[in-house]
Amino acid sequence: MKTTTVPSTSAPVAHNAMPPPPAASTARSSRVAPHSHIKGLGLTPEGLALPDGAGFVGQTNAREACGVVVELVKSRKFSGRALLLVGAPGTGKTALALAVSHELGVKVPFCPMVGSEVYSTEVKKTEVLAEAFRRAIGLRIKETKEVYEGEVTELTPAEAENPLSGYGKTVSHVIVGLKTVKGTKQLRLDPTIYEAMLKEKIVVGDVIYIEANTGAVKRVGRSDAYASSYDLESETYVPLPKGDVHKRKELVQDVTLGDLDAANARPQGGQDIMSVMGNLIKSGRTEVTEKLRKEVNKVVKGYVDQGVAEVVPGVVFIDEVHMLDIECFTYLNALLESPMAPTVILATNRGNAIVRGTTDVVSPHGVPVDLLDRCLIVKTDTYNREQIAKVVQLRANVEGLKLGPGVLERLAEEGERGSMRYAIQLLTPASILSGLAGRNQIEVDDIGEMNELFLDAKASARNIGSDGGFDGGRM
Repeated sequence: MKTTTVPSTSAPVAHNAMPPPPAASTARSSRVAPHSHIKGLGLTPEGLALPDGAGFVGQTNAREACGVVVELVKSRKFSGRALLLVGAPGTGKTALALAVSHELGVKVPFCPMVGSEVYSTEVKKTEVLAEAFRRAIGLRIKETKEVYEGEVTELTPAEAENPLSGYGKTVSHVIVGLKTVKGTKQLRLDPTIYEAMLKEKIVVGDVIYIEANTGAVKRVGRSDAYASSYDLESETYVPLPKGDVHKRKELVQDVTLGDLDAANARPQGGQDIMSVMGNLIKSGRTEVTEKLRKEVNKVVKGYVDQGVAEVVPGVVFIDEVHMLDIECFTYLNALLESPMAPTVILATNRGNAIVRGTTDVVSPHGVPVDLLDRCLIVKTDTYNREQIAKVVQLRANVEGLKLGPGVLERLAEEGERGSMRYAIQLLTPASILSGLAGRNQIEVDDIGEMNELFLDAKASARNIGSDGGFDGGRM
């Protein structure tokens, strides 16, 4: 295992810990989220789980089961069913759902929500569920269009006398020179296209394409002929287009059914100030009628039948699914049976519980039995001390923290006694404390001081007296 060499005057550095980012870094720092370390399920090509892979530690059975579900989704054989992740808090249910979305790819829509989100004062509960399902169904539209594509070699607006006034001039047309690997072409274009170019901030040296039918202009990037080490701006460089300037090109656009519903439910008004103010005053959420959804589905089906578009079912992830009530569960059954249903992943940490919205219906995980019958149920296991230590080390690497001798073992002990989440939560406050003391790594004493300042959930519960009040003592 590789160790980091430091001057003899400093304290020893923890094994396999990454150095923290420099204080005066010019790069944009990204926020470290609770699941930043999850990159996938960590499976071999045969579908077997690696002991530690893609940010996961342990949970081999659950990861292999989710790998089977990923293959079912890719082969379009999982519609009408759902995956239910059950297990204690902090055992990786949300991480598994995110890993499934990583495995399916960035082009597959992933729509996460929490069960309590359905209780909105603006729209009905069933409408929130339907909206989430529609946002998780993608539509990949492929169009073959006539375009002019190339690197801009000339951009010259031609001016003429303004026919409406004796004073001033107006742009009558614009001369655009485009170059590809095969040749060059000079175009004389309408002044409205010149206005679109100004909006896109197109200059000589940019690679663009212009749609022949609509006149829409799209900037692809800067020609790589202009790439040099002296450019300070963050720019995307693209190679010189091949073929002729005038060509037929296949353009691919990804939208979701939720996007189409929203666009048709809220038609855009004019561009004047009153229309803009009217849109600001309107309510943030608009309830989409079933009639509108059927019309959108009819148009989408027509595109699919013509071969212009392809439906891409995505993933709906509902965490804390026991927060849904009996009405939502009934509607969820109907949504699962619809012809265009996405993959549904549910997660809960409840055992036997009363189904919300009823008074006497007790069901496993707080989910009605008729919905449980449609689910493939995957259980997540609690972590042992060794696995907690690996996860803590992984989070320390992601957050760029150094751990001193014995810190990892102490945090693993805290995780086993309290919870793994508590052990991970101690990392960043302890690093603040060590920084204030002038140290560049977390020491065991910092963890001890954190335990004096903060309580874990179990220690806090022990302080509650028999009358429900707080005893005041720590243990």
